[in-house]
Amino acid sequence: MTAKRKVTLIVYAPALVGDDSRPVAVVHGMERAFPGLRLDWRVAEDGRPIALPQRDAWLAEGPQDGGFPLVCNGDESYPVMISGLELPADSSPGGQAQFEVHAQLPPDAAGVAVAADVLEAVAESARASWGHATPSSAGVDIARQTKNWAANPQPPPRGLPSLKLPEKIRSPEIPHRLGWLNYWSTAAAQAIGFPDPARDAELLSRTRRTATGGWVVQLTDAPLDLDNPAHLDALLRAYERFPEIGGRAAP
Repeated sequence: MTAKRKVTLIVYAPALVGDDSRPVAVVHGMERAFPGLRLDWRVAEDGRPIALPQRDAWLAEGPQDGGFPLVCNGDESYPVMISGLELPADSSPGGQAQFEVHAQLPPDAAGVAVAADVLEAVAESARASWGHATPSSAGVDIARQTKNWAANPQPPPRGLPSLKLPEKIRSPEIPHRLGWLNYWSTAAAQAIGFPDPARDAELLSRTRRTATGGWVVQLTDAPLDLDNPAHLDALLRAYERFPEIGGRAAP
């Protein structure tokens, strides 16, 4: 499999508080969504995997700096991993600190096949507002849409729209950007005006509802590849449809 198939997943949720149970719930959710997966290893400072026989207790010791340390499947030839961190209030939409979860799925057909299920499970377990799962090659260009114009005056690649820095977005329910697979909570969907049955018929054909009333929205049938003109067009049309994403809509 090529690097284009490796899928990176990120979700954004309200900040952890006290003895928050969400780190354990997130890891359990990812394991349930990925058949046969066990995330019961951590990584030593020198990069060696170390078994965690009491993983849940280790995670439940309490949030570490607003997140949780990386846990993985212990297989360096087939890595699957997840971790969490805090996005501080001064770097977050609406001045509200966020719990940000990152996961990496393996670069093969099995990882791609479970990506939507893993995104839904992780997002709902984290009580996320929104998130996405995107092949790493497309993710690089999408990340470059978020602009600090003073620091980098170059426009985003491929004609993609410029997106505001997270701290410039008015509400944590507004997604910062799009991806291949998009998780939108009920609040996020309302914030961006989704769904409109007349305008979103194509997207709705690749969309499913979640247990909490959120949505998993898939932009393209195959993993997003921005070298494919049809995929780039799908991404551009989605940005045009949802101007709230990335804080682009007029106040």
